[in-house]
This record gives sequence, C-alpha cells and structure tokens, in this order.
Amino acid sequence: MSIEEVVGSLESGMTIGIGGWGSRRKPMALVRAIYRSSLTDLTIVSYGGADVGLLCAAGKVRRVVAPFVTLDSVPLEPHFRAARQRGSIEFTEYDEGMFMFGLLAAAHRLPFLPTRAGLGSDVMRVNPGLRTVRSPYDDEEELVAVPALTLDAALVHMDRADTRGNGRYLGPDPYLDDLFAKAAARCYVSCERLVDPGKLDGPPQTLLISRMHVTGVVETPDGGHFTDCGPDRGRDEAFQRHYASAAAHPETWAAFADRFLAGGEAAYREAVRRWHEEEAR
Repeated sequence: MSIEEVVGSLESGMTIGIGGWGSRRKPMALVRAIYRSSLTDLTIVSYGGADVGLLCAAGKVRRVVAPFVTLDSVPLEPHFRAARQRGSIEFTEYDEGMFMFGLLAAAHRLPFLPTRAGLGSDVMRVNPGLRTVRSPYDDEEELVAVPALTLDAALVHMDRADTRGNGRYLGPDPYLDDLFAKAAARCYVSCERLVDPGKLDGPPQTLLISRMHVTGVVETPDGGHFTDCGPDRGRDEAFQRHYASAAAHPETWAAFADRFLAGGEAAYREAVRRWHEEEAR
C-alpha cells in the first residue's frame, strides 16, 4: 500500500494504537500523514512519544491512553504537556505493566486480564473506572482487572517487511509491537525496506509481525525519523531538539510546521536534509 492509502482507510473517531516506545521506532511517516489529514476525534493508544505529541499539536486527538509520553532524551513530550495543561485532551494513564496486560487481553479477545501491577498506587485513584477481582482459588488474592485495549487499527514500524506483511525488527527491542498488531481489527506495517517473500534474513526470533495479523504494508525509507530506528539509523537528536524547542511558542511551531510538515514524505526528507546543511555551516 501507499502511505495515502493507509491513512485514507482510517476514520475519525477511531481508536488507533501506535507501536514503538517513546522516541524509538515510531511509524512517523504514517503519523505525519495523519497530521496532514482531515481525521479528528481520535483515541491514541501508545507507549507515547512524538506520535502522540504531533497528533495533539494538530488537534486530532480526543483521548490518549498511555503509561507515558516522552522523547527519551527530552523527558516529557512538549505538545502532549501543552495539551494536558490546556485540558484539550482526555488522558487515561496506566502503569507500563498494566498497559501491556490491556494489549494482551485485547490480543486474546478477552474482556480483561488480572495483574498485581497498579495495586497500592495512585493509578487506581486517577482511574476510578478500574475494578479489582478476587482470585477464585484458595489464595483469594485481590487483583486489578485491566480492561482490554481493543484497537480499531494499529500502526507499527519495522526495520524490514516482506510484501505479504511479515515484519522483522533488527534493533535491541521488539517494543510490544506484536501485541499492538494482535489487539487491532486492522494492522498496518510501515518499514524501512520492503523485500520479497523469503528474503527476510535474520534470527528467527526477530520475525515479530506475522502476515496473518496485517492488513497492509508500506515501504517508508527513513519513515521512523526522527526516532531511533537502529541499526539502520539512530535517533536524530539534533532535529528532535529542534522539534521540542519549536513547540515552546505558537510562532516557532507554525514556522516549523510550515517548513517540515506541510508536504508529503519526500518534501519532509528534503526539508530535514537542508536544515542539517544549514546547521553544519
């Protein structure tokens, strides 16, 4: 598929899961296309980073479900911070483990899964809708019943994928992208490089996404920029700092958006290349 076909298949009001972790291996080419689209009223489910922030900046988001929203080297994503301070988005905050159990429940088509994560913490206070369950066995332990994070669509970014939709990661961590794929009614995979079936070379354990869970796949070279997509490309820390500083004021953000986000992916890559040339002078 093309980027435009993937985003064109989405609808306003959907619950969309976005894979990756913080500022690592995010499907940013697809996120930028959503930024430019007419989609609104979205619920974004994510181990959040610039994906969440960028869509908040564009006014696309009604609610965020996340354990955190960070750029890693920038502790709190600035657009997400601003949206929360304005009160313009709803936020459901889970512990990282609870969040994983929510994805796992949805992947197995269960209404919830029990966990100890969250007990004795303020997660229960800030999420008054959460319930506990008691073990039916002799221990009778009280556990948190984490509701399934069921997704209308998931977007994940792989280092390699084949034309049938199988996806492989080559970096240090799978980031639970397989659970996002399984928790969704539809999953779209973007990838740094698309290969023919049978050409996904690498250790078997890195074959993370199965084609049986994939609706469409699109090749997006450098489509994870500016997030870390090692070993092909590390995080573009200089550009990430530029993004974060531009978010500080409406005028600087408007200039950033006009320069980098107004066009398609080819225009974005060219604008980033020119910016780096200017910074090197």
